[in-house]
Amino acid sequence: MRIGIAGYGNLGRGVEAAVTNAQDMELVGIFTRRDPSTVKVATDAPVYAWNDMAAYADKIDVMVLCGGSATDLPAQTPELAKTFCVVDSFDTHAHIPDHFANVDAAAREAGTLGVISCGWDPGLFSLARLYASAVMPNGADYTFWGRR
Repeated sequence: MRIGIAGYGNLGRGVEAAVTNAQDMELVGIFTRRDPSTVKVATDAPVYAWNDMAAYADKIDVMVLCGGSATDLPAQTPELAKTFCVVDSFDTHAHIPDHFANVDAAAREAGTLGVISCGWDPGLFSLARLYASAVMPNGADYTFWGRR
């Protein structure tokens, strides 16, 4: 699977490490809003300007978005879903339904796929709650990260 990384902060570096450890993935490039020549990456992956991303549409199978949930992902994920299959880690719980609707509309129109809210929170927390409910169906799953 050919992967692109959109954003190179903590999340981007983590995705870079994960992709380089996966035998069935190839890191095509890292896209940044900064001057690409100033970005030092951990691997030999090429770094490209954010505005050049669309030129790689036929070279990338999945674009992993590594921006912030407050301001980046609400705009970036629907926009990039018009060109790429996307994965993000949007975690503003109260706005997930709206974010889903926006990404879903863009992806359906473009014929791409969008997977949102993957990661530790809410992704893995929600999965843990699912597993616990499967083995203890009458249990109470009190959480600090939102209603069931």
